[in-house]
Amino acid sequence: MLKDGANNQHSAMGQRTLLPATLLLFGMLAGCGQGPQSGQLTGSVQIDGSSTVYPLTEAVAEEFMKQYPGVRVTVGISGTGGGFSRFFRKETDINDASRPIRPVEDSLARQNGIEYIELPVAYDGIAVVVNPGNDWVECMTVEELRRIWEPNSTITRWNQVRASFPDRPLNLYGAGTDSGTYDYFTAAIVGEEHASRSDFTASEDDNVLVQGVSGDPNALGFIPLAYYEENMDKLKAVAIDDGNPDNGEGCILPSTETVGNGTYQPLSRPVFIYVNAERADDPAVEAFVEFYLQHAGALALEVGYVPLSAEAYELALERFRNRVTGSIFGGGGSQVGIKLEDLLQLEQQQEAAETAE
Repeated sequence: MLKDGANNQHSAMGQRTLLPATLLLFGMLAGCGQGPQSGQLTGSVQIDGSSTVYPLTEAVAEEFMKQYPGVRVTVGISGTGGGFSRFFRKETDINDASRPIRPVEDSLARQNGIEYIELPVAYDGIAVVVNPGNDWVECMTVEELRRIWEPNSTITRWNQVRASFPDRPLNLYGAGTDSGTYDYFTAAIVGEEHASRSDFTASEDDNVLVQGVSGDPNALGFIPLAYYEENMDKLKAVAIDDGNPDNGEGCILPSTETVGNGTYQPLSRPVFIYVNAERADDPAVEAFVEFYLQHAGALALEVGYVPLSAEAYELALERFRNRVTGSIFGGGGSQVGIKLEDLLQLEQQQEAAETAE
């Protein structure tokens, strides 16, 4: 039973429609009375990192520069890992990341004397996709995906996955190893971050993967949900059965609804921006980050992501304003099934207890 809830600087998902007036007004009201006057603020904000987070950050940057025309915001795509490399060299102010910072990256930050502020900005799903001409697969289990993607897998034909599938080549497409999408997918499906077979077509640019799968009748790939929703005429989503009856009956298709209500598992995840704590005091960077957190909910819906709860955005804004550094995940990398609000609340409670002592 299928269930459905309904280093380049370029536009990753085509032309954006105008932000609905009511949503933009709500976001503007949230930020009233704070920060410098729009006509007075000048400077620049340099951002790089995840291609997954790029559409949301680019949307925020466009709206921000309309209100603050004296500030230039540049957004690049190097993948989460590639972006962190630039971030640690102090080449950027903010890194987009589609997973939490990894232990080795946290160590590199410390070695380079960089303190960072981790801020969740939305939820995203990872869609498993095939060519629209594929008429034999509607749903796959997590176990089937694990057998396909695990290191040293010998599965090279569709009928090796399931006997009822045709005897045709199985051509795999997925995020490159510098991508947070790759890290999270491997953690969720294989059980270990950065562990997978190597014989697949890989790219940190999700548009390349869209083109690959849409042009290959034997393809199976994984891409961020927002990129699938932008290209539904070129791709077919595969529903996922995680074997957990608590998440619904059988196969769940990816959508903003199923990601938001937690039934699309285990391929739902939070996405982040990481801010250089030293640069956070720059007026342009500070104004941009506050604007981001105040408008991300409305803009996430526009570009195909799932907003965090109002409580999570408020907690993230407090985290930024208090300049709380480090990761709420303890620098442990991708973690499946974690609830952001619980982690943010726990951190706030711990800080309050320490202050009271």
